[in-house]
Formats: sequence, structure tokens, C-alpha cells
Amino acid sequence: HGTCRTPSRSFRSRRSSSLHARSEAADSSAASASSGTPVKKMSMLVVGATGTLGRQVVRRALDEGYEVRALVRPRQNPADFLRDWGAVTVKGDLNDPSSLPPALVGVHTVVDCATARPEESVRAVDWEGKVALIQACQAMKIQRYVYMSIANCDKHPDVPLMAVKSCTEEYLQTSGLNYTVLRACGFMQALIGQYAIPILEGNQVWGTDDTTRTAYLNTQDAARMCLAAVRSDEAVGKTLTLAGPRAFTVSEVIALCEKLAGASANVSKVPVSVLRTAKAITGVFQWTGDAADRLAFAEVLSGNEVFSAPMDETYDLLGLNPEETTTVEMYLREYYTQILKKLKEVGAQSGQNRFDF
Repeated sequence: HGTCRTPSRSFRSRRSSSLHARSEAADSSAASASSGTPVKKMSMLVVGATGTLGRQVVRRALDEGYEVRALVRPRQNPADFLRDWGAVTVKGDLNDPSSLPPALVGVHTVVDCATARPEESVRAVDWEGKVALIQACQAMKIQRYVYMSIANCDKHPDVPLMAVKSCTEEYLQTSGLNYTVLRACGFMQALIGQYAIPILEGNQVWGTDDTTRTAYLNTQDAARMCLAAVRSDEAVGKTLTLAGPRAFTVSEVIALCEKLAGASANVSKVPVSVLRTAKAITGVFQWTGDAADRLAFAEVLSGNEVFSAPMDETYDLLGLNPEETTTVEMYLREYYTQILKKLKEVGAQSGQNRFDF
């Protein structure tokens, strides 16, 4: 956690050539931008635009009339759906600092939804990459920056993903940018793959012997809140936790899926003590470091904690109606209604099909 706050000398040495390249690219891009037309307030760059949340932010921003650019990696699978919606894709990579300033030319607002994929280094993407992005935004005089973070990240300095999210929040707060931090508790979309589909298929689902509660939010609602934060002058300099209407335990989610699917779940309980033991064992070996990081995160999500927050003031600040926010019951009911209807139409048996379409 400490190395996140103050990059080490070796870190600075390793990145010096990249920093120099970024500085030159930013100076060049800023000079060309300053000599051109003024930046449009409705111009936006979305980082992490192909992700579960990022794509919803792109869609919502386009619907609200923004000119949206989506940062995509040069070797990434084609983001055709983003272009079909009306976004402009620009090549860039958080691991390549020199690629960032050109993507920021003519941009007023940056919405950062990116996070490391399972196969990637959390430190490289969520710390080093974000520092590079924030510094590029400083150089390019970006006028608004919205950062998607994780609820309670500041309470868990020993969990790498949460530690770097908290470090990035602190770095952003001292950047001089007009920032807003949005801390998400959890997204409903994850419940489909983790619980809804396996229960319908009769496959095993994993639970823990804890009472951790999470106020899941639909990513479409999170995107609506994100765009409201972009519009709100009152949200500048604020850190807001985004929570769904009600916090659920894993057992409650499973019970709800069973009820809606008309099927019993095959649940395997994993004691929290087992997660701690697994973390200790994998942490011994450097080559399983990332595995240990993710087990540490799993332990937090199984530690009898509450990932939620009062939302009344947030709804008032953002000018949003809480009645429009999707509940977990509504979300899962709609999912199962659509899937069971399709099954009925094809006369299929649930145990013989995939349901993630």
C-alpha cells in the first residue's frame, strides 16, 4: 500500500523514459489543441469503455447528446458495437503512457471505468496506468474527471485491488483536477454468471458462511448516476458511494434465484477460514501472487461487512429519482422471465442449455 502512495525510486527509474515520452506527447498535443477550436463541454472520453459498466456509460452519454470517444487497446477485439452506437474509438493503453495525450485532445470530460482484467497486474493497470492517465489529464487541462472506485476501499490496505483504488483516489484528490469519485458497492450483472445461470442449469454455486451484505446496483443505473455527476457542479470534489436499494447476503440472492427459477440450488459452502488459509499458502509463492491478491479480495467480500450506504443525499445532489433505480428482485425477475420464455418457446430442458444470452 505504501508503494502505491509514493512510487519507489526503481519505479521512477523504470518509468522515466515513458514519463519523458508522455511529457513530450502531452506538450505537443496540448499545443495543437490550444491552437484549435475551443473544447466542447459535451465532449467525453470513456476509459474502460468495453467493460460491463463502461459500455453503459458510453450508451447513456450518447443518449444524452455527448460526443463520446472510447479508449480501446490497439490489440483489443474490435469494439464494433461502440461504433455502431455512435461512439468514436481511439487507440490507447493505460500501460503505454505516450498513447494517452493524443486521445485527450479536444476532450472536456474523462470518465474512468477501467480496472485490471483477471489476467493482468492490478498494480500496472490500476495504479501505474491511472497515475499516467491523471498526469496526462493534468497536462491536457481536462476540465472534468469522474473516477469509478470500490466501496470501502480505504478500509482494506492489505487487499491489493482495494489499496490501489484508495491510493488512486488520494492521488486524484491532490491532482488539481475537477474530480468526482464514485464508489460502487457491486453490480447486479455479476449475479447472472455467479448464481442465476448455475442454479437454472443445476450446476454448483459457491457460497460462504458469512453475513456480508452488498447493495447491488444495475450498471445502467450506475451509468445514469455517473452522467448526473458529470453534469453536477455540486459533485466536484466529492466522493460518493453508489448503492442499490437494498443490501443482500449471498444466501438471500441464492434463495431469490431459486424462487424465480423454480429450482433448488446446489450450494457448496466455503468457510472464510479456508479462504484465509488459501491466501496464506498461495502468498508464499511469487508466481501465484495475483492469485493471492484475488483471494484477499474474496476474503474481504466474505468478512461479514456491509457494502452499502445511505443514498438520500446522493440522489438529491445528483438530481435523480430513487424510484427509477432497479431493485435486485426486478432485475432477476426480468432475467428469468426472458430466459424461461425462450426455453418454453424451444421446448428445451434447462439442464441441457446455456442461458447467458
